[in-house]
Amino acid sequence: MTTTTGVTSARIPAEQRGPGLDRDAVRLLVSRGTEVSHHAFAELPGQLRAGDLLVVNTSPTLASAVDGRVGHARVVVHFSTRGDDGRWAVELRDPDGKGTTRARAGGPAGTEVRLPGGVRLVLEEPLTARGQRLWWGRLPGADVLGLLRRHGRPIRYSYTERDQPLSVYQTVFALPSADGSGSAEMPSAARPFTARLVTELVSRGVQFAPITLHTGVASAEAHEPPYPERYEVPEVSARLVNAAKAGDGRVVAVGTTAVRAVESAVGADGVVRARKGWTDLVVTPERGVRVVDGLLTGLHEPEASHLLMLEAIAGGAAVDRGYEAARSGCYLWHEFGDVHLILP
Repeated sequence: MTTTTGVTSARIPAEQRGPGLDRDAVRLLVSRGTEVSHHAFAELPGQLRAGDLLVVNTSPTLASAVDGRVGHARVVVHFSTRGDDGRWAVELRDPDGKGTTRARAGGPAGTEVRLPGGVRLVLEEPLTARGQRLWWGRLPGADVLGLLRRHGRPIRYSYTERDQPLSVYQTVFALPSADGSGSAEMPSAARPFTARLVTELVSRGVQFAPITLHTGVASAEAHEPPYPERYEVPEVSARLVNAAKAGDGRVVAVGTTAVRAVESAVGADGVVRARKGWTDLVVTPERGVRVVDGLLTGLHEPEASHLLMLEAIAGGAAVDRGYEAARSGCYLWHEFGDVHLILP
């Protein structure tokens, strides 16, 4: 474990912390308004009830970090998002000598990165006018997904202890995409779920609604708002959400990605419809939520834009109380850490 900005980060996955442990060997903080309680994640079925609906992200995680060179300098390219025009949104980072990376100034336009197998990446323009961290780049004639399969590794940051196999970054809900696309970083709120736990939830009458949202590269240092991401809410999941809202069930999103997807598919009439494409939705307290009643999520840094989403769902007082309890209880942060269930 390592401590940054007053919080303790999980350095390795739960199942590697001791013999006989599985992914669900993490803690579960439950917030109902400003009341909090402490549980093991395996106790999640007892916190939900028959008729509740969990919205889960089926996006698989890609091996999105690839070594390259700009001139004589070594760089690491984080492949974030594939655009409709064949370009990729990428972030260039500097190796830190410890197996991870540190932030690097973006650009300039025309920068050429040499990648394994003779592949060239040419930076063209910043992804948005907000900053220079992510750039659109073109890889002439390259099979980028093949490049990632052959030469990529999962993105990891300095709070983790060592490289992990890609399987560690796949959730139990991950499904291969028809076109091979996926997430640059794991939709990590679902990581503690095991097949055994899913079976118990189903047996208790909890339902699951799959959605897909391919996550881009997080802004580990800058805490920028989320960028547009590709998503799909299928017809069957839209029907499940609407049925839960019409009955006594609560719609609980597993991860902020699930919130973003389902809230992007709701109309002004409050009805969720099948939808796919790009979403640039940023859920804030001012915008509020129209579908989601609760959220299961990891613990985010105090500066993270995700906290605005939590406030939209639970209110500022509840989020403050939950995070106060997580800090005083020494909960573990980040993708291998503990989780927070926010309920009405």
